[in-house]
Amino acid sequence: MSHLRLKVLEAEPITARIRSVVLVAEDGSSLPGYTAGAHIRIQLPAGGERHYSLINTDSTTDTTRGVQSYRLGILLEEAGTGGSRYMHDLAVGDVITVAPPKNDFSVATHDGPAILIAGGIGVTPIVAMAAELKRADRPFEFHYSGRSRTLMAFVEDISEACGDALRVYCDDEDGNCIDLERLTKSLATDAHIYVCGPRGMIEAARERALAQGFAKECIHFELFERVEEQAGDKPFEVEISSTGQIFTVPPGKTIIEILEEGGVDLIYDCQRGDCGICQTTVIKGIPDHRDVILTDDERASNDVMQICVSRALSPKLVLDL
Repeated sequence: MSHLRLKVLEAEPITARIRSVVLVAEDGSSLPGYTAGAHIRIQLPAGGERHYSLINTDSTTDTTRGVQSYRLGILLEEAGTGGSRYMHDLAVGDVITVAPPKNDFSVATHDGPAILIAGGIGVTPIVAMAAELKRADRPFEFHYSGRSRTLMAFVEDISEACGDALRVYCDDEDGNCIDLERLTKSLATDAHIYVCGPRGMIEAARERALAQGFAKECIHFELFERVEEQAGDKPFEVEISSTGQIFTVPPGKTIIEILEEGGVDLIYDCQRGDCGICQTTVIKGIPDHRDVILTDDERASNDVMQICVSRALSPKLVLDL
């Protein structure tokens, strides 16, 4: 499907750092439908694109049949590369180009309850999941955590939509911080867990759920942040086992970027380390794991790595490519 031309219908602040943006088709037509957890990819004027989840708080609306508008929640990232600033500067009437909805974080079909866990702006795909589950009359719990209520988006809309299924946690309220260990211990063994938020929350929820006996395939997550260059990053070599080609990956570049520049055909998607599509077997060397999809035990084995974000602790990696 070709890209969409969307016009800003509404743009308003809902917290000090989060803005709600409503988009409609430039020509007034209906927009492609989507399932809960989907996102659109917005093209930036300076090049590149940013992914934003589609928000739906109305459990009576079937978004899969096409919609008249898309709603986004945009967090202003002061230390970001400019994408969030561009989105915050949009005014009513501005037109942007986006790729149609894509979903890497959909609600699975299962018999047990869905446990929805959101941290900060990670609430945007989770609230759409709650609406979809409620419309389907499927059991769910919604656990929403943030630093302060004044900084948390869509709380009133979510509360109205979810009722008693919602529990809100705030770091600045005594005795009201989310306790992921206690939460996972309280869950039914047939539950599926869906987590979106900061890297630390995703990793903590995953490891605690695994410790409670949950299968890895019952733990679903999406990471909003991209892995940034870290102080002390050094160049390292990557050897392609099938051809013997050797590439040097400098700081600030990913393995995927360097291999593609060298003509290597690769399969990948998220480039955030949370989908697992680029997972590659490590034949030799020690990866510097920066993904969120591998468990602590899988990382310790150093048998596989996500080449979209991870680097090397050894001078050279030999990959099964």
